[in-house]
Amino acid sequence: MFFWNKAKNTEPVEVTPAERMILYHYNGCFYCKMVRRAVDRLGIEIEYRNILEDPSYRQELYEARGRSTVPVLRGLSKDNDWWMPESRDIVRYLESEFG
Repeated sequence: MFFWNKAKNTEPVEVTPAERMILYHYNGCFYCKMVRRAVDRLGIEIEYRNILEDPSYRQELYEARGRSTVPVLRGLSKDNDWWMPESRDIVRYLESEFG
């Protein structure tokens, strides 16, 4: 699966299987809620990082992507580190991998 990193206007990024996933979000965000519901429905183990509760998470997101909009899913493995914005892309990816 590929997706565009719109924040940096780069070439498509390939999403490889992740050993660990992190969702950058905050509780009042409708789009974040849509992703969290998909995570719950699919029973996926994921780390949540609320950017309003911990400013270091917001800074981490901004440094990596050049913006701090959420939701953003981050996938980590020993060979790759990718960041996926856009709630519908995230849900589509989660359903294709874990649905």
